[in-house]
Amino acid sequence: MNFNSMTVGKRLYLGFGAVLAILVLVTLVAIAKVSAINTALKVNNDEHAAIQRYAINFRGSVHDRAIAVRDAVLSSSAIERQQLSHDIEQLAHFYAESVAPMERLLQSSADAVQLRVLYSTIQGIEKQAVVSTQAIQVKLEAGDVQGAQAQLSSEAKPQYVAWLAAINKLIDFEESRIQTQSKVAMGEASSFLMVMLAALVVALLIGAALAWAIPRSIVRQLGAEPDELGEVAQRVASGDLSAVAGADRAPAGSVLASLGAMQASLAHVVGQVRQASDSIATGSAEIASGNADLSRRTELQASHLQQTASSMVQMNTMVQGNADTARQATQLSTLASAAAQKGGEVVGQVVTTMDDIAQSSRKISDIIGVIDGIAFQTNILALNASVEAARASEQGRGFAVVAGEVRNLAQRSAEAAKEIKGLIGTSVGKIEAGTRLVSDAGTTMEDIVRQVRHVSDLISEISASTHEQTTGIGQVSTAVMQLDQSTQQNAALVEQSAAASASLQQQASRLTDVVRTFRFD
Repeated sequence: MNFNSMTVGKRLYLGFGAVLAILVLVTLVAIAKVSAINTALKVNNDEHAAIQRYAINFRGSVHDRAIAVRDAVLSSSAIERQQLSHDIEQLAHFYAESVAPMERLLQSSADAVQLRVLYSTIQGIEKQAVVSTQAIQVKLEAGDVQGAQAQLSSEAKPQYVAWLAAINKLIDFEESRIQTQSKVAMGEASSFLMVMLAALVVALLIGAALAWAIPRSIVRQLGAEPDELGEVAQRVASGDLSAVAGADRAPAGSVLASLGAMQASLAHVVGQVRQASDSIATGSAEIASGNADLSRRTELQASHLQQTASSMVQMNTMVQGNADTARQATQLSTLASAAAQKGGEVVGQVVTTMDDIAQSSRKISDIIGVIDGIAFQTNILALNASVEAARASEQGRGFAVVAGEVRNLAQRSAEAAKEIKGLIGTSVGKIEAGTRLVSDAGTTMEDIVRQVRHVSDLISEISASTHEQTTGIGQVSTAVMQLDQSTQQNAALVEQSAAASASLQQQASRLTDVVRTFRFD
């Protein structure tokens, strides 16, 4: 496993893991050694020392009983002898209290065979000494002091000496066992000390190696000290995009080298963003200025369209009046035609009829004058509508076509009115001539009938043209109203666009201010 290819976390885990492994190993060895020492000391304390302690109790009891027996034999006072006899019994009872725990320890001891041999010797001597002691007490109670002294010297004394010697032998045996276990414990302690020293040396070597290798590899991977990297990151965060010192000398792939690459890339990106923000600011300012001009022109166009719409309303009213006049002229021409036909049938009433026709002709002449004036005004209004359509540019193209048609109709109406006026003049002349030339009344009446029919046809055409003018002017008025609505909507859109352009300009200014916080040198 390549140590340099490991992550920082794995390196730290490895370092601390190695230290912990050494610590666990040392702890396990220490536990084993301490357990061995504890076992040796426990055997000494719970077994050997206990057996030795009970044996010492035996020795104390035997020693004190031997003295009490001797004092009882040498004493001349019965009371003292009785007290000494009581002491002997108490010492025997004290001896008996240590027998039971002694025997339990002998059963569980590792050296039970040797101990039982020694203990059996003690028990055998005990029985003999107890019998001798009881016999001495009986003789003393009987007053046989010499017999008691003789038995003490011949039996009891050697028995007590042997008894004490056997007990001392048991004590010495346990002492040797205690010394052996103590040496074992001391040996374990010495080996434990050596193991701990060796483990300490190994731990120090491994710890020193890891303490040298891990920081070195981490610093190599970082490329610099952490506080230096923190300063570099803080500089970049504060907007300082100047070159990172030492990044060109840092190992490839290190944090410092990566920070240097990041700084260079970020400086390039921020430079492009700064150029783009400046361009956006300039463009948004131009858009805002253009939208302001467009808004003013749109408002002016809307005002002109409102005037045009008002003019179209007036034109529509006048054309409707022209249509009413044309209908009246049609009715009059119908009456004139009927009168001419009747005049042809009743020649005798030619003079009267001609007078009527003359009057009707004068009225028709007046009506034709009115129609001619209406046609002239319609022509003027159509001309004005064409001018306004030209000002409306692309949106007024359809309106210009309608205005042209209205103008053509007005010109045709004017020509027809002129022609009718000429015909009426001719009719009046013929009526005057008919008055003078009654003999030619029939021929003249036929001409009049034909002329009246022609006039009727012309008036019908005028009426149809007037109706078409009314329809066209209505369409023009509708188109003008729609154009006015579109212009109003365009004005609203232009205002929204102007507001959006102003907002874009503000955003571009803020973006420029933000980008200017970065420094490149």
